[in-house]
Amino acid sequence: MLLMRTEEQIATEQAWYGSEKVWLVHKDGFSLATLLKTEAGSLPEGKVKIKLEHDGTILDVDEDDVEKANPPSFDRSEDLASLQYLNESSVMHSLRQRYGGNLIHTHAGPNMVIINPLSAPSMYSEKVMHMFKGCRREDTAPHIYAVAQSAYRNLLTTRQDQSIVLLGKSGSGKTTNCQHLVQYLVSIAGSTGKIFSGEKWQAVYTILEAFGNSSTSMNTNASRFSQIVSLDFDQAGQVASASIQTMLLEKLRVTKRPETESTFNVFYYMMSGADSTLRTELHFNHFAENSAFGIVPQSKPEDKQKSSQQFTKLQAAMKVLGISVEEQRALWLILGAIYHLGAAGATKAGRKQFARHEWAQKAAYLLGCTLEELSSSIFKHQAKGPMQRSTSFRGGPDEAGAGDSSKITALDCLEAMASGLYSELFTLVISLVNRALKSSQHSLCSLLIVDTPGFQNPRMAKRQRGATFEELCHNYAQERLQTLFHERTFVQELERYKEENIELALDDIESSTSMSVAAIDQASTQVRTLARTDEARGLLWLMEEEAVQPGGSEDTLLERLFSYYGPDQGDNKGHALLLKSDKPHHFLLGHSHGTDWVEYDAQGWLSHAKQNPASQNAATLLQDSQKYAFNSLIVLHSSTLQRKYTYLFVSDALLDTVRRSRVHFVHCLLPKADAVGVGGEPRVAHGESCDSGLMQLDVGLLRAQLRGSKLIDALRIYRQGYPDHMVFSEFRRRFDVLAPHLTKKHGRHYIVTDEKRAVEELLESLDLENSSYHMGLSRVFFRAGTLAKLEEQRDVQTRRNITMFQAACRGYLARQAFKKRKIQDLAIRCIQKNIKKNKGVKGWPWWKVFTTVRPLIEVQLTEEQIRGKDEEIQQLKGRLEKVEKERNELRLNSDRLESRITELSSELADERNTGESASQLLESETSERLKLEKDMKDLQTKFDSMKKSMDSMEMEVMETRLLRASELNGEMDDDDTGGEWRLKYERAIREIEFTKKRLQQEFDDKLEMEQQNKRQLERRLSDLQADSEEVQRTGQQLKKKCQRLTAELQDTKLHLEGQQSRNHDLEKKQRKFDSEQNLSQEEVQREKNIREMLSREKDMLTGEVFSLRQQLQDKDLEMCAQNVKLEQLEAELLDLSSQETKDEASLSKVKKTMRDLEAKVKDQEEELDEQAGTIQMLEQAKLRLEMETERLRQTHSKEIESKDEEVEEIRQSCSKKLKQIEVQLEEEYDDKQKVLRERRELETKLLSAQDQVKPRDVETEKRLRKDLKRTKALLADAQIMLDHMKNNAPSKREILEESEFTCAAAVKARKSMEVEIEDLHVQMDDISKAKQALEEQMSRLQREKNDLQSRMEEDQEDMNELMKKHKSAVSQSTQNLAQISDLQAQLEEALKQKQDVQEKLSALQSQLEFQETSMVEKSLVSRQEAKIREMETKMEFEKTQVKRLESLVARLKENLEKLTEERDHRSTSETREKEQNKRLQRQIRDIKEEMGELAKKEGEASRKKHELEMDIESLEAANQSLQADLKLAFKRIGDLQAAIEDEMESDDNEDLINSEGDSSDSEVEDRVDGVKSWLSKNKGLTKNLSDDGSLKSSRSVWHLHPPGSYLHHYQTPTRTHSPCLQSRLN
Repeated sequence: MLLMRTEEQIATEQAWYGSEKVWLVHKDGFSLATLLKTEAGSLPEGKVKIKLEHDGTILDVDEDDVEKANPPSFDRSEDLASLQYLNESSVMHSLRQRYGGNLIHTHAGPNMVIINPLSAPSMYSEKVMHMFKGCRREDTAPHIYAVAQSAYRNLLTTRQDQSIVLLGKSGSGKTTNCQHLVQYLVSIAGSTGKIFSGEKWQAVYTILEAFGNSSTSMNTNASRFSQIVSLDFDQAGQVASASIQTMLLEKLRVTKRPETESTFNVFYYMMSGADSTLRTELHFNHFAENSAFGIVPQSKPEDKQKSSQQFTKLQAAMKVLGISVEEQRALWLILGAIYHLGAAGATKAGRKQFARHEWAQKAAYLLGCTLEELSSSIFKHQAKGPMQRSTSFRGGPDEAGAGDSSKITALDCLEAMASGLYSELFTLVISLVNRALKSSQHSLCSLLIVDTPGFQNPRMAKRQRGATFEELCHNYAQERLQTLFHERTFVQELERYKEENIELALDDIESSTSMSVAAIDQASTQVRTLARTDEARGLLWLMEEEAVQPGGSEDTLLERLFSYYGPDQGDNKGHALLLKSDKPHHFLLGHSHGTDWVEYDAQGWLSHAKQNPASQNAATLLQDSQKYAFNSLIVLHSSTLQRKYTYLFVSDALLDTVRRSRVHFVHCLLPKADAVGVGGEPRVAHGESCDSGLMQLDVGLLRAQLRGSKLIDALRIYRQGYPDHMVFSEFRRRFDVLAPHLTKKHGRHYIVTDEKRAVEELLESLDLENSSYHMGLSRVFFRAGTLAKLEEQRDVQTRRNITMFQAACRGYLARQAFKKRKIQDLAIRCIQKNIKKNKGVKGWPWWKVFTTVRPLIEVQLTEEQIRGKDEEIQQLKGRLEKVEKERNELRLNSDRLESRITELSSELADERNTGESASQLLESETSERLKLEKDMKDLQTKFDSMKKSMDSMEMEVMETRLLRASELNGEMDDDDTGGEWRLKYERAIREIEFTKKRLQQEFDDKLEMEQQNKRQLERRLSDLQADSEEVQRTGQQLKKKCQRLTAELQDTKLHLEGQQSRNHDLEKKQRKFDSEQNLSQEEVQREKNIREMLSREKDMLTGEVFSLRQQLQDKDLEMCAQNVKLEQLEAELLDLSSQETKDEASLSKVKKTMRDLEAKVKDQEEELDEQAGTIQMLEQAKLRLEMETERLRQTHSKEIESKDEEVEEIRQSCSKKLKQIEVQLEEEYDDKQKVLRERRELETKLLSAQDQVKPRDVETEKRLRKDLKRTKALLADAQIMLDHMKNNAPSKREILEESEFTCAAAVKARKSMEVEIEDLHVQMDDISKAKQALEEQMSRLQREKNDLQSRMEEDQEDMNELMKKHKSAVSQSTQNLAQISDLQAQLEEALKQKQDVQEKLSALQSQLEFQETSMVEKSLVSRQEAKIREMETKMEFEKTQVKRLESLVARLKENLEKLTEERDHRSTSETREKEQNKRLQRQIRDIKEEMGELAKKEGEASRKKHELEMDIESLEAANQSLQADLKLAFKRIGDLQAAIEDEMESDDNEDLINSEGDSSDSEVEDRVDGVKSWLSKNKGLTKNLSDDGSLKSSRSVWHLHPPGSYLHHYQTPTRTHSPCLQSRLN
């Protein structure tokens, strides 16, 4: 039966292809027909003959009305891109067939098409969710869950943000599908702690439907706001947090809305479902008869019951989301206040106030304020002028328009307050919902779901009204999203092909965006190809301008709009964006590429461009409320200044958010206009039969939606292009598993130099068809479905590889378990043998000693092992703590960086938004500037023309004045001359009149000719226009025909490529079958050869068996002969035994030999027992050694693994430390460079200071030394003179002369000393000042020195830390070396044990050979041989282990060498750093030495100063003593004079001379006595005077005293001086 059905299907397809089936397109839809063949010329051009299938009618139709049909197998195709012929009729037929079978989801290439069902299907259960979990898109049926799974899978694999955008008309099921998407993602992905559940999300949507949905003319539960649901996922793919962002709430629906439409659902829920307590609190016991807002209770009982149930459900949803009772109470109070404001109403004329104050009093009570405060917030806080505008595109928020204040009525103020209150209420609800969805967990990437209100068209609901401004805004949002779809589907794909040099014939695909977006928001003239003016602007911008103009109105708004975007007089209306309507203030705008014309009513639209202050006062009123419930909720939001013009910026922000992610589009289609119920009517139930289901599709509406979404063009570019692409490196890394031979050829770690060539080799090895892929410049592109096949092959190969890996792992584990069981078996046998032997040696004393001593030895060993293990544990704990600390630090750093990234991203988004707004403002300003410049140019040209005309008029006036003056002068002339001039004047006048007439006649003739030419040109122009229209029509027809033919050609080409790919696959299968057949034939031939070989071996074996039988017979004969000989020998033995019995001596000898033999046998048996015991002991030792070696092997393997890990960790830590040390060294190097620069600066400063100080110090020092030497010379001269006076003792006359001379010299010396002392005081003052300057400079240098020392100490500390780190690294490397040496020692011990075991084995073999020679049982020998074989196998195993250990040691040696290299590198860097430190220390030491030298110089200067001060004091004391001595000398001289007067008699002259001599002699005597006393006190000082000083003193005295009586006293000492002093004097 199955075969018959398949043959029937084949026959049906062949019949279908035999008869060419087509679709006839007509106004009611499309019909199936058969294309009939006709003779050439029988039909007009462009006509074809068809036969309808349903009634057999034969028709002649246009070629453009016929489209090719697909075979019946494509009727319910899951992907529209797989249709053989892609056209509108085939797509709609497939959608209708699937919709009739309740298959509402269909793939459209990468997109999804969903037709809203009329009944609730059972395809959204949890069971269906788990069917799609973890599946690829190609493995699942079309479903909304498949879109969610595809986005979730891409999010996990690429770690990139994903977006799902829902497109479609109002009522097409976008919000429902959004809920299904969220429920699938939350249930499949899960969340940590299950904080996000399906119940919580159901509660969220219950609240959003109550506060944001209402009944419209197209949908009984329409969303009146846009929302973006954001699900944030963590590293594990679970939902970490979520949020809902809402925008563009239709808040004016609270106060006014179209007829037959309702306000938001929450008002009806609250009025019907509130309990008695809440009714009393909200004053809902009595409702008002009428309301200014039209909010009245529902009249039908069933509606009231339904609303009451919904209110209970709403309260339960709030409870689920954690909204407290107080918070709910605050929400109900705001809603009740809005209702009471509507009931209060407002006056229509006169003073602005409430119409019914009792209801206003209730509203004020609910809002927590007084009636006066409420009234002032609504009516009195108005501007004196017109209504204020909100933030303008060009101006700030303070900008105000023009007009009079009568435009603002009291009702407008009341409506503004109510809409502002509801806007604040909705914002609070969203914040409460986000609070319930908020989580503190970190997220990796996000998935956005965008849901906006759909396209609105009142005519679809059979309403005669015009669409409102809010509906225009929602339609504009959908147009922007359609533009995004066009950009992602067409623009980006074509640009990518162009960048990668991929040429595709896509001329039949129209890639233009919808022009209605430009008519709404265009701010410049770039959109229109033939701009009428330079200032073509969109509707929103024109409303902004008209709102601020004094005479602005809706009429001028529409006039300007039609002047920019309306059709010209001769244009075809099909190409226009806007059309005028018969009704006033109405216009038609073509949405969705002109497929959906919506009539808008522009009455009152300019009020949307102005901001009423009452709406701004709503937030302030709630904030200042006295109600406690408001205080915990109300927060002033910066977004309260809202208006419809922010829709541009919000739409831009929405699109920017979506553009940064990978977008998945879902097209929701409306099956019929009344599918969702109109005016509150229930839905029509879905029919039971498929035919009725098919009839429920409105074909015209479906065709308009397909054309508006450009879905067929998107499918065509998807089929003809290369939608899947990957970068070369990514493709090679991902799919190289499919070509293992390339991996074996190049190696796993092969470095690819040319990625493109590697990808080409990979594709050649994959044997793909050439038309299925294309190589770009940086990417490889694939046809649709090719990459999915490769992914499937990769999954199969990966599964195969994983299966093989699992098999290998299981085999390895099984072998290890088998080895373990063998070891356990050996251990059990050993234990059994030990127990048997223990029973034998239990009472042996030496055994008891052994058993008592051995545990004591083991205790010590175990203690050492425990101590070592404890140390290892402590080390591991320290390492673990260190790792934990580093991990915590890294975690803190990552958290800080993530927070910083989030802050920067938010700031970037804000800056981007502000930048975009600023750019738009800039564009508007530039356009305004250009307009003003143009006006300026026009005015300038007018001014120039007027100036020229004024100049000409002035010239005419001057001429007329001259003529009048000439006439006046002419009257004064003679009559003759006057007559002559008059005649000339008259003649000139006649000539002028004749010329005028002639020119008038010529002008009339030319005018008539021009009119005739104009009429001819008009007739000709009308003919040409008719011709051009005809040409345009024919061109459009030809273009459509060309597009249809190219589409059919592309479909045929794709079908051909599909056939070629199938043929290619069949060829691959054929080649595979041929290769398998060849292999099977080779195997058959191999089996034949084996059989022949076996038959030959069988013949050879039969021959050998026959020969062996012959040999056996020969052996039997030999055995018979041997038996005969044996019988003969037995007989001889009997004879010999009889002879021995006769001989007793021989008998005794035989007995003795027998006893000896028996003793030997016993000895041998004892030796055998001992050897058996030793063998058993050796076996036990062998078993113990085996167990010990096995244990050692395991421990060695574990230790080696641990050592490997430790070495790897050490290497990583060393590398990290090395990097840290390098960074620190770089920092140290930078610091040292800074220190060097500072040191150089200090050196320069010191050098400059020294240069300043040295000359002053040298000069003062020279001067002081000179003065000191001069003083010392004077003192030495005085001492010499006194000594000479004592020694020679001259006469009194000479003494008097000498005393007088010395007195004069002393006076002179005193004066000179006083002068020198004054000079010294001045010099001391200069020195003190210089000293203070030096001290200040020294203190500054000391501070800089301290700073340098502190920096050097810090550098030294850093160097010490680096040295410590280096020492720790070196110690770690030494530990590693010690561990490696320990491993080598253990390896040597194992080798020694191996040698011991080999020696023991050789001993055992020798013993076994001895046992074999000494008649040991064969069973024991065979057992020993088996044990020996086992020992050999174990020895081989030990050899392999040793080899592995040797390889490990070699690897460790390599690591050690690397570590040593690193250590050498570090040591070199350390030595380099040490050298730098030494150099710095030397430099610091030099600085210190220089500072010390300066300090020494300062000390020497201070000491010299002190010495000079002491010298001055001593000189002063000497001066005093000299004066005293001189007085004493004068006294003595007086005594001598008295004695001389006694002896000598003289005259009065002599007396006078004596008196004069008394005075002079007294002075000289006093001075001489002072000099003597000073010399007696300062003998030590005079002895220490240098020769230089004495020489100078002699020279000074020689200069002071004239050559005379005492000059000869100084000649002798000057000759006695040394030549060195003489040279100094010179």
